Amino acid sequence: MAAEKSLRSMVEKWLTPSVGEPPRVIGTGRLRDCRSRFVCVECNRATGTLSIMFFRHCDGGWYVFPPVTSRAGGAR
Repeated sequence: MAAEKSLRSMVEKWLTPSVGEPPRVIGTGRLRDCRSRFVCVECNRATGTLSIMFFRHCDGGWYVFPPVTSRAGGAR
């Protein structure tokens, strides 16, 4: 399961990189509230540049949406 959600597999799924121009990491960091990692990957296409943020979840997988954080006191 973790192999299906590796950063490499998610980049290939969402950006479908071309052979001539590989995608590149343009930014990394951590979310303030949960300290989860994120990576911004960019790829040039015929229609223009596409950038997508990938977020690391507690299951070890990478997704295009941030992890849910648990707040003290519940949702507001």
